[in-house]
Amino acid sequence: MSVGVAIIGSGIFVREEHLPAVLAVKEHLTLKAVYSRSLKSAQSLEQNVDLYSDDSGSGKTYHDLLLREDIQAVILALPILSQPEYIEAALAAGKHVLAEKPIAKDIARAEKLIEYYKSDKVKGGATWAVAENFRFLDSFLYARQEIEKLGRITGFRVKSFGNVKKGGKYFETAWRKKPEYQGGFVLDGGVHFVAGTRLLLGEEAKPVGLAAYSTLLQEHLLPVDTVNSIWKCKSGISGTFMNSFGTTFSGSEYSVACEKGSVTIERSKVTVRQGEENEGNIKAEEFKDEGSGVKQEVKAWAESIVAGKPNPRQSPELALGDLEVLEKMLRSGEADGEKQSLKYV
Repeated sequence: MSVGVAIIGSGIFVREEHLPAVLAVKEHLTLKAVYSRSLKSAQSLEQNVDLYSDDSGSGKTYHDLLLREDIQAVILALPILSQPEYIEAALAAGKHVLAEKPIAKDIARAEKLIEYYKSDKVKGGATWAVAENFRFLDSFLYARQEIEKLGRITGFRVKSFGNVKKGGKYFETAWRKKPEYQGGFVLDGGVHFVAGTRLLLGEEAKPVGLAAYSTLLQEHLLPVDTVNSIWKCKSGISGTFMNSFGTTFSGSEYSVACEKGSVTIERSKVTVRQGEENEGNIKAEEFKDEGSGVKQEVKAWAESIVAGKPNPRQSPELALGDLEVLEKMLRSGEADGEKQSLKYV
């Protein structure tokens, strides 16, 4: 069975990730149409399919696209503030939805979206999945399996650093350049790192509270570009989460210590240590072909539609938990490290 799908949006991530992912799973998805705010941007994807846009005239709007019976699903990759209304419209039209993270601009809007999804306004059993590609990275899934073999988690440290410069392709996106939502790049990009960390920690060591400090290191990365946080976990242990988009530090590292050893992810390399780090009992696995995880994510979503069973790694509730952690770090930072509790994680 191949599901008729439309791509909603034509930005950088659609061109580089979503479109190739859809074309890679032709046994499950058939691209039927593209919608963008302008016809010019829709044409930029260079696909021989029907194009829809706000400036294409009568019969070619987003709502016209949703009327098509040969389109059963849509992939949404739109600016953070715009996306919720498009999600609601698609669900009301009975279309399955895969919408980019974050789930919404803040917890309050996300709660309303989930309430809408659970209401009778959704037509024909349409499902809504939130796209978080870190949950489909082979390196993270392998690391989680290895963590489970090493006993109780005793601590963790997460570091993700970069320097978003003026002129960069993502910075020059208008809605990212002057964000009208909390956190700027810390929300848009940092939510990935929260999701990856939560995947590694699992249920027993899930975060239940946190405290954080935040700052702005680069004036062009408003409102903040850096957050450093300590998380308290359900099991009683704690760990650190450090994220900056305006530093001279580079790269990322996810390290989880357990009773019998530790696991570290650096890019696509997973290092598993038996015993203490200085004992040298190490094995390493490289996942060079995992890419961004978007192809795996889109394939899993398509398979879930065919099977009639949503993938739990793409649930709105899971995405709400990611957003809550991020938002509470921002609130704590604004309040000079005030403790914050978590209820959705």
